Amino acid sequence: MTLAATVMAIGMNAQVFVGGSVGFGNYDDGKDDVTSYTFLPEVGYTFNKDWAAGVAFGWTGMNKGNVKEFTVNPYARYTFVKGQTVSVFMDGGFGYSHIYNAGRDIDEFNVGLRPGVAVNLGEHLSFVTHIGFIGYSHEKNNKTKDKMNNWEVDIDGNNILFGLYYSF
Repeated sequence: MTLAATVMAIGMNAQVFVGGSVGFGNYDDGKDDVTSYTFLPEVGYTFNKDWAAGVAFGWTGMNKGNVKEFTVNPYARYTFVKGQTVSVFMDGGFGYSHIYNAGRDIDEFNVGLRPGVAVNLGEHLSFVTHIGFIGYSHEKNNKTKDKMNNWEVDIDGNNILFGLYYSF
């Protein structure tokens, strides 16, 4: 009975949210000025005022080299600063990306943290930004069989996503 009461209490406080993020980046690869764009729809479930879980999925493209990337990122979110208007959170999760074009066929796996800030715009609507990535990634080129492992602290202007969430 205690377990049933706990599940009901969690369910009564829970909220489903949908939304997504977009991101734009620009960098010089040594030969060209490259612009990237990201579109990541997202769905999740808020268990209580501190914890949520969700999954972001989507794609990234670039204006040079016809590079495309498909991504899936499940995560758990812990909100450690919660104000009436502004909240600060940390997403911990793992992700898979497949990067491809005529000359590339790369699989990337990562595990790490993504800090973020949410601004409540109303009772059900929030503006959310994710700022960077801190963690480990493994990349494998399926054509050349080359592998690369990285420990990253990637918090810069090219790794920021902006999004809107609607909570039911």
